Amino acid sequence: MKILLVSMNSIHFRRWSDQLRDSGHDVYWFDILDQGYAPSMSWMTQVTGWKKGFFKKRGRTFIKNKFPQLYKILVRRYDHSTEDAFAKALREIEPDVVHSFALYISASPILSVMLNNKIPWIYSSWGSDLYYYKNKPEYLKSIQAVLPRVNYMFADCARDQNIANKLGFTGEHLGVFPGGGGFDLELFEKYKIPFQTRKIIAVKGNQNRSGRAIPVLKALEQISAHLKDFEVVVFGVENTEVVKFQESKIPNITVQGLISHKQLIELFCKSAIYIGNSNSDGMPNTLLEAICAGAFPIQSNPGGATAEIIEDGLNGFLIEDCEDVHHIQELISKAINNQELLKSGMAYNTLNILPTLSRHLITKQVVKAYNVINR
Repeated sequence: MKILLVSMNSIHFRRWSDQLRDSGHDVYWFDILDQGYAPSMSWMTQVTGWKKGFFKKRGRTFIKNKFPQLYKILVRRYDHSTEDAFAKALREIEPDVVHSFALYISASPILSVMLNNKIPWIYSSWGSDLYYYKNKPEYLKSIQAVLPRVNYMFADCARDQNIANKLGFTGEHLGVFPGGGGFDLELFEKYKIPFQTRKIIAVKGNQNRSGRAIPVLKALEQISAHLKDFEVVVFGVENTEVVKFQESKIPNITVQGLISHKQLIELFCKSAIYIGNSNSDGMPNTLLEAICAGAFPIQSNPGGATAEIIEDGLNGFLIEDCEDVHHIQELISKAINNQELLKSGMAYNTLNILPTLSRHLITKQVVKAYNVINR
């Protein structure tokens, strides 16, 4: 089967698509943002370099900076539209199925082309794709235009399957899987340290449209006197207001910028507790990685997505109000004052959750789902 993937280049897309590497299918990738050839995905046929119609190698940036109005005119006149480039790719490849990752980036821009043919269309919902944007009128219009044309859907949580059904999807659900596929559990085992030696509280440092690190850090400030035996590591920080917490009264705090995926795994494998907080997400990959690493999770629960994997008080805690500092402080206090809970939660996740997140298992399930289309 010829599968034409439509996506931007991201770590989640690379990890998902790699599941198809040895599937026996012919895999193509239409680089929706035309970011350029990706050596890490050399095993698939890449459709890149389609956008630029003038000064393809040099001169564009100079004109854009020095003569912005001229640049806009040249772009409109000579650059190739997404619709035209994608239509050309469809004619040349003749795929058996098209698979778009994320609605606004990779589905809406090609909708006009897909409406003019009957090629089966898969849509993967990621993160806030439906849950957040359904509340934005301009985006809701796109959702309700795309979903009726889509034939198949992957989601990272059951919540989004239900939302899609309500907003016009009438096709077949192919399953709920992590956005980047499963996880290499053997890799985590290499870095894990014993539970009794773990003293780190790892905090996801996003403070932006959806990320809510600041309420977590304020909660930690309120219980700073009880954190002397812990090291607080805030990672992935880009917001200057979060950086300021380096000088807060939280003892033993380290505020870090963006870190590599390997560094993230190493951090989680040394952490007793992981805290992630946002006002909108699907099933967070960082949460799943923290669970794979043996950390006790405290995670926000937008729309009930996180409750699909965490039973509050058993194998983690659910933050039901991402802005409520007192609520978050109470959850952290319960966790740091109950070593038996942390230990039993870690044991529960190891026995019941980890096996379901195995890269090998999920790859088999995903390939089987694609094969449904070719039946």
